[in-house]
Amino acid sequence: MKLYLKYLFSTLLILLYINGASAQSDSKKDKIDALRATFIAKKLNFTTQETQLFWPLYNEMNDKLDAGRKTFRLQYNATTNYNFSTDKEAETYLAAELNLKQKEFETYKEYYEKFKKILPVKKVAAVRRAEEDFKKEIIKTIKEN
Repeated sequence: MKLYLKYLFSTLLILLYINGASAQSDSKKDKIDALRATFIAKKLNFTTQETQLFWPLYNEMNDKLDAGRKTFRLQYNATTNYNFSTDKEAETYLAAELNLKQKEFETYKEYYEKFKKILPVKKVAAVRRAEEDFKKEIIKTIKEN
C-alpha cells in the first residue's frame, strides 16, 4: 500500500513540474483529481451503491468550489505581487477573499448535508480527513523530492 501511494504521489509530483499551456493544466488537474479520488476511495472503502451516489455529488461540489476560485483568481490576478495601489483596493481584495471563503464554507456545509443522506455520518467525516491526508501526502512527496 505504501509503495502504491508513493508511486501515486511521485506521479503527481512529476505532473506538477511539467510546464504547459492551459489545456495541459486542465489535464494535470484531471490527473490530480483522479489521484485524489483513488486516495479517498481507498481510505473510505465505499460500497458499490455509495460509490455511485457519492462521486457525482463530490464532483459537483468541487466544480462549484473551483468555479468560485477561478472567478476570484481572474479578478485579482493582477494583484499577485500584493502591491495594492490604495487602501481601498486592498480592502476590496480582502472583502472579496472573505466572500470567497464564506461561499466555500456554505458549499461544504450544503454538500456535507447531501452526503449524510447517502453515506453514514462516519464516512462523511472521513471524507474531509481523507482530503486533508491527501494534501499532506502531496506536500510530503514534494518535500522528499
